Parts: sequence; C-alpha cells; structure tokens
Amino acid sequence: MCDDGDNDVRERIQKLLITGDNRLKQGVALEKVRATYEEALALARENSMEERIRPLVEVRLADLERLEK
Repeated sequence: MCDDGDNDVRERIQKLLITGDNRLKQGVALEKVRATYEEALALARENSMEERIRPLVEVRLADLERLEK
C-alpha cells in the first residue's frame, strides 16, 4: 500500500512533468523546460521512484534534443 507521502511525491512529480509539457507547448525556453523535467527526475530519485519515472523523463528529454537541432 502507498502512504500519503508517496502520493504527495507522485502528485508533485506529475505536476512537474505537466508543467514541463505545458512550457514546451507555450514556447518557453528549452533550458527551462529541461530543468523542469530534471527536477521531476531528481524528486523521483530522492524518493526511490526513479525506475518508474526515468522512462517518462527520458522520452521528454529526447524530444527536447530533437527540437534543439
């Protein structure tokens, strides 16, 4: 079972991913978008959720790399 702390962390990670996605759609600087995704990954790492979150972040970071070219 998940405790409330895990749920809070999951919600914060989800909000960071959505914020990054929205920033990308709005044309915010790619560095800022990247920082948001990396913040989500760091939060996941700190809370032993990295294995589940890393694939989601890696896809987004790969998209950013394509856009930077």
